[in-house]
Amino acid sequence: MSWTPQAALRLTVLVDDTDIWHHKPVCSEIVHRAHAAGLSGASIFHGMEGFGGQQIVHTTRLLSMADDLPVAVVIVDTEERIQAFVGQLEELNIEGLITLEPVQVVRFDSTQAAAGE
Repeated sequence: MSWTPQAALRLTVLVDDTDIWHHKPVCSEIVHRAHAAGLSGASIFHGMEGFGGQQIVHTTRLLSMADDLPVAVVIVDTEERIQAFVGQLEELNIEGLITLEPVQVVRFDSTQAAAGE
């Protein structure tokens, strides 16, 4: 099996799990917008503990603090497609952190392995 690395851009949006946009979680809205934009994929990762700009630690270990847990929405695609998509996030009024990072995407080519190359 051969593989080819390709340059890409990773968009990570860090929000609270209680952040809402039109009665819907912001993290879900981002995923649905990414899907509608035709991006390669998007995933939501729920955190167990974290803090943000207000320096308040939120954790699953204390029942009284079991809300406002961190959520990361991660999307990887070409730089051009990610840059075009970022503008759609502006109207969501995200209070969390948004990062853009260059990454290498590895695509495995199983057709060459099947052909004996």
